[in-house]
Amino acid sequence: MSPFLLTRTLPLDATDAALRADVLDGLTRKPKSLPPKWFYDAHGSDLFEEITRLEEYYPTRAEREILRARAGDIAAASGARTLVELGSGSSEKTRYLLDALPDLHTYVPVDVSESALTNAAEALPAERPGLAVHALIADFTQTLELPDTPGPRLVAFLGGTLGNLLPGERAEFLRDLRARLSPGDSLLLGTDLVKDEATLVAAYDDAAGVTAAFNKNVLSVVDRELGADFELDDFDHVALWDAEHEWIEMRLRARRALTVKIPELDLVVPFEAGEELRTEISAKFREEGVRRELAVAGLRLDEWWTDTAGRFALSLSTAR
Repeated sequence: MSPFLLTRTLPLDATDAALRADVLDGLTRKPKSLPPKWFYDAHGSDLFEEITRLEEYYPTRAEREILRARAGDIAAASGARTLVELGSGSSEKTRYLLDALPDLHTYVPVDVSESALTNAAEALPAERPGLAVHALIADFTQTLELPDTPGPRLVAFLGGTLGNLLPGERAEFLRDLRARLSPGDSLLLGTDLVKDEATLVAAYDDAAGVTAAFNKNVLSVVDRELGADFELDDFDHVALWDAEHEWIEMRLRARRALTVKIPELDLVVPFEAGEELRTEISAKFREEGVRRELAVAGLRLDEWWTDTAGRFALSLSTAR
């Protein structure tokens, strides 16, 4: 049996406090917004897994293709003895790296969900009896303290999740991450690439309406956790390409003028007809931009791999 350690770096009430703060701040702004992390309760996570299997949603398939083809190259270049995965979830794609790293001593999955971490740890194949697993219940967008594990370390940040951060947030995140790394440690980063508008919008507005349900799920979370009275049918799902910033925006657009009450916050939120609530940005990248952002943070981009269609990239960079 592989040794398993679970460390909580988030207070037990941290999720509730963060939700309250984000809803109060976001729904009193102009324009209104909510962070995308609140999509992912159990139902939202199931919906996202369904999205990854849709024909229109290419990023998961494209990233998996690169991992399958390049896991050996990643292992050889990084020489990692510790693999840290940020936002690990089910750790499904990580299997390619676990299989390819011959000298791996410790796997450190990081997620806000304790159930996701324990399920992933239990699912690790029995043929890895020597692999230590040190799971962290943590919010990787906050200051992250990594456990003391053998180096060199490879930090995997997959799925294009970096694109959910605004440019200033990305810079802060990468700078803070670099501060936790030692010279010679590596970052494996997944980034979705700029491409034609039709392909991008379809990936976030599928014909079956799964992404629409996923987007509206954030309202269900606020209703359940804070006693709000959002009616999902009062809002339309909207996905737009912002060519200036080169990102997709997901929004919820009020179908009529309405008022939402949130008793737990003693808050009343008016919406005008057609008013939009932004729930996610998903930035798309170019190689030169990724290289520049990494360099500013103190990371040197060494390898750049794309899927055969050139839709998605994995980059491997080294802490200087």
